[in-house]
Amino acid sequence: MSTARVVTRKRFIAGAMCPGCNAMDTLAFWREDQVDVVACVKCAHHRLQNEKQLEKHLRPQEQVIGIFHPE
Repeated sequence: MSTARVVTRKRFIAGAMCPGCNAMDTLAFWREDQVDVVACVKCAHHRLQNEKQLEKHLRPQEQVIGIFHPE
């Protein structure tokens, strides 16, 4: 049985600055197997975050309208 990876189309984050190299407009975002991935196309700095990690950052006193899920 093969396990196919599910990857959404990569999109650039306009106006975002890379924390690794401080370049602007070089961060791309995509979703890979239920994990959000942000990576810099210039220096390869990357960050992974799944939905459980996102839920930890929500504070009970705040109202969240929704979490962006590009599909």
